[in-house]
Amino acid sequence: MARASARHILVETEEQCENLKKQIAGGTDFAEVAKEHSKCPSGKSGGDLGEFGKGQMVPEFDKVVFNDELNMVHGPIKTQFGYHLLETTSRSD
Repeated sequence: MARASARHILVETEEQCENLKKQIAGGTDFAEVAKEHSKCPSGKSGGDLGEFGKGQMVPEFDKVVFNDELNMVHGPIKTQFGYHLLETTSRSD
């Protein structure tokens, strides 16, 4: 079964998500941005979601985590929780 590790940042608006993505692209540390801005409890640990399998996260996450490029910040990704920046840090088939 496919497994992956990822980290994310959850915010309330698409605009805030875009602004944080620009900060990260400009060199600000992803984990620091997560600690300061993420509304998810994982923000305390730099947005780390740990390892999980397909189907354990919302479908919008699975699509990115199991298909898109590793170690790139993807988003904004809209879910029922808000807007996310998502970075897949590892993946195995």
